[in-house]
Amino acid sequence: MVTAAPLAVRRVAEEVPDPELPMLTLADLGVLRDVLVAGDGRVVVTITPTYSGCPALDEMRADLRARLIEAGYPDVEVRTVLRPAWTTDWISAEGRRKLAEHGIAPPDRVGPRRPGPVPLTLTPPAARVPCPRCGSPRTRELSRFSSTACKALRRCEDCREPFEHMKEH
Repeated sequence: MVTAAPLAVRRVAEEVPDPELPMLTLADLGVLRDVLVAGDGRVVVTITPTYSGCPALDEMRADLRARLIEAGYPDVEVRTVLRPAWTTDWISAEGRRKLAEHGIAPPDRVGPRRPGPVPLTLTPPAARVPCPRCGSPRTRELSRFSSTACKALRRCEDCREPFEHMKEH
C-alpha cells in the first residue's frame, strides 16, 4: 500500500526527462497529464504524446515506470491518451525557457483549436522565428524537419548560426 501523499508521487513523475529533449521533463513538455494513486496503492500516470506516432512513447512509459518503482511505488500503470491532442501550448514557461537556453527556438502559442478536421498545409510557415542565440528576427528555414519530426532546422542571417525550432501544433 502506498502511504506517501499523491503530491510526492506526482513530483517523482514530474522529474522524468523527455528522451528526445532531455533538457525538458515530461511535465515541462506538457506530456504528463495526470498522476493518481488508486485506493489499492497502484500509481496511474496519464500521458499524451506530442503526436500519435511518437517514437519515444515506449521510452517515456518505461522511464516513468522505472523512476516510480525506484522511488518505492511498485505497482505503476502508464496510460496513453490521445484526446485532446497534445499542443505546443502545453509546454510550460520553464520548458520554453529551457528550450531557448539550449539553442532551440521555442514555438509560438497557437491558441484554442476549432473542432473538426485539422487543416493540412504543405507550404512552409511565414512566421518569423527569432534566433535563440542572438535574438535576431532575420532567420530562415533550411529544412522543415530536423533531428525529430517536431522540429525544423533554421539559420540566423545575422550570426549565421544554425538552430532548431520546435514547430507549433
